[in-house]
Amino acid sequence: MNKLWNNHMHCEFSGDSDTPMEDMITSSIKAGMYGITLTDHLDLDYYSSPHRFDLDIDSYRKHYDSLTDSSMYNKEFEVLWGIELGLQPHLAEKHEEIISSYNFDFVIGSTHQVDKIDPYFPEYFEKFGVKGGVRRFFEVTAENIEAYKNFDSYGHLDYIIRYSDEAKKLPYEEYSDIINEILALLIDREKALEINTGAFKFGLKEPNPCIATIKKYKEMGGKLITLGSDAHKTEQIGVGYDKISGILKECGFNSYFTYKNRKPIEYTIG
Repeated sequence: MNKLWNNHMHCEFSGDSDTPMEDMITSSIKAGMYGITLTDHLDLDYYSSPHRFDLDIDSYRKHYDSLTDSSMYNKEFEVLWGIELGLQPHLAEKHEEIISSYNFDFVIGSTHQVDKIDPYFPEYFEKFGVKGGVRRFFEVTAENIEAYKNFDSYGHLDYIIRYSDEAKKLPYEEYSDIINEILALLIDREKALEINTGAFKFGLKEPNPCIATIKKYKEMGGKLITLGSDAHKTEQIGVGYDKISGILKECGFNSYFTYKNRKPIEYTIG
């Protein structure tokens, strides 16, 4: 496996992880990563469990500084500081206030909730059905991108298919109209598309988004790709990373990007 950056991972400051930050750092070094970006969750108005993802950003930063200023790891291994925003249109102003108040290296925008339900929960598909639920997810994703622009990369674009065996079987072509609309929005705003290998831990055979979507992004003129395993535990840090170089090349990319101080830095793959 080529040494690659991992720009999407969570630790104890995310509402769905209890892994210490220092363990994520040291385990990433052992896993052979080139460097990492910590991207703990901020999902305001998480309706099923209010305040579960209300990230304490000041404590998150303080702990990050305490570790990265120490000698606990090789200084040649870089650890950057980011955040994953759970986007919703009504939160755009609040998100802008937060993002403009901190010096994040990297901001991921993601869709986790649709009409006050996370597709993670079975009641989502009970309400919308499989095909209707997937389409509604993509419609809301487009609405989120229209409403808020101050992020760097869009995370796990087809996140929803992780949580339904039937949705996993649906081809890109079933939703190509709305997916292409989303890709056009990202390209127009010069936003990166994330290749999220966390999909493999859910039994998927391709990353999020699928290879057909990544190819379409390239065909439409997309140039910015970021990488992340969406790890919440140390054993998930390298999941799917043995496949990334092949996926990038198959989709027509010879490089990917990491963001530092909100600026893209290009890395060529071997």
